[in-house]
Amino acid sequence: MRIGMILDKSFPPDPRVENEAHLLMGDGHEVFLFCLDFDGAANQEIVGGIQVRRYGSSNFEYRMSALSYSLPFYSWMLRGRIGRFLVENDIEAVHVHDMVVAEACLEANRSRKLPMVLDLHENRPEIMALYPHLQRFPGKNLVSIPKWKKKEEAFARVFNRTVVVTEEAREDLVERSGVERSRVLVMPNTVAPEFFTGAHVDQGLVGRFRENFVLLYLGDTGLRRGLLTAIESLPALKEAIPGLKLVIVGSNSTDDVLRNRVLDLGLQENVCFEGWKDEALFPSYLTAADVCISPLLRNRHHDTTLANKLFQYMAFSKPVLASDATAQENMIDRASCGLVHRAGDSQDFAEKCLSLFEDRGKRRILGQNGKRFLETDFSLERIGRPLLDYYRSLEATIEG
Repeated sequence: MRIGMILDKSFPPDPRVENEAHLLMGDGHEVFLFCLDFDGAANQEIVGGIQVRRYGSSNFEYRMSALSYSLPFYSWMLRGRIGRFLVENDIEAVHVHDMVVAEACLEANRSRKLPMVLDLHENRPEIMALYPHLQRFPGKNLVSIPKWKKKEEAFARVFNRTVVVTEEAREDLVERSGVERSRVLVMPNTVAPEFFTGAHVDQGLVGRFRENFVLLYLGDTGLRRGLLTAIESLPALKEAIPGLKLVIVGSNSTDDVLRNRVLDLGLQENVCFEGWKDEALFPSYLTAADVCISPLLRNRHHDTTLANKLFQYMAFSKPVLASDATAQENMIDRASCGLVHRAGDSQDFAEKCLSLFEDRGKRRILGQNGKRFLETDFSLERIGRPLLDYYRSLEATIEG
C-alpha cells in the first residue's frame, strides 16, 4: 500500500515519524512523506527509505498554525499542496501527524475519500494551555483552547482511526469523544536500537564528571518539567552525597528562573546548565549519569503522555527517578526501572534520590530492568502491532 504521511514541519528529524515509517516499510508498504521546507532543501529525497516530498513554506505560515482552529487561513494555505501530494504520488491511505494539519488534510481528501489515520503525538490542547505566550495577551485572546479540544474530539469521530501515545491518552480521548475504543490505537514512543547500539561516546565529556554522582536531565527545561523540584532538593542532598552534580542538558526561555534559584540556594558547584546539545551527544551524557530524572509536574497533559527521555534513560541501563505523573508512574512500575516521587515535592525527591545513592546494587538492577523492558516488551515491533494490524486490514479491504 502507498501510505502518504503528512507532517507540517521540516524533516528530518522526527523520531516518531521515522519509527512508524520504518515499521510500515518493514511490513511491505511504501511510505511517502509530505513535509514543509523553510530553507530551500531538495524537493524530493529518500531519507532512510522514506520518500520525502518537500513543499515550500514561510515563517508567516508557521505562525498561522497556532490559529488553525480560530481562523481558517492555515488550512486554506496547505490544502492545495496536500491535495497535489496525494494525487502526484498515487496515495492510497493518509496518515496525518498531529492535529494542527488535520483540517487541511480532510479538505484536501474530500473528493478522493481515502482512508485517514490521525496520529496524535501528544495531548495538543492541554499542552497549549501551558504555553506562557498563550496565557497572556494577545495569544490568550486569539487562541481558544476549548475550540482545540472540541476539534480533537470531532476529528476522533471523523478519521478512520486515531493513534495516541499511551493507554491513558486512549481512555481520555474515548471518554471525551464518545468513539468506540477499538477506533483509538496506542502507538507509544520509543527509541530506535541505533540510539544505543554502537553509539559514539565522548570519553572527554564522560571524564568531566568522573568524580561526581550525576543526576541527569535531558530535554526541554520549561518550568512545567519540574526541575525546580530537583534543584530545591539539592541543599539537603549535597550534605549526604559527595560530589553531587545535577547536569541539565536542554534549554527553555524560562531558564533564568532556574539559574536564579540555583544562585539563591548557593548551588553553583552542584548544577551544570549544559544548554541544548545535539542528540549525538546524549549517549555521552547518559554514560556519565548515575541516576536519570523526569520530575514532571502533574497536569492533564503529563498524566497522559510519556517523555522520550524515559526511553533514552532506559536504553542506557540507567535507573530512573520520576514524578508520579500517571503515565510515567505506570510505565516505571511496569518496567521496574526506577523510583517514583510525589510531583513538586523536593523532600520526597531527595529521599528517593538518597535511597538510590546508598544502594549501588539497586541502581544496577533497576537500570538492567529498564533496558530489558525496552528491548522486549517495548520494542518497536511489539508496540507497533496495532498499527500494523490496522494497515494490513485496510490493505485487504482495498485489494478486495
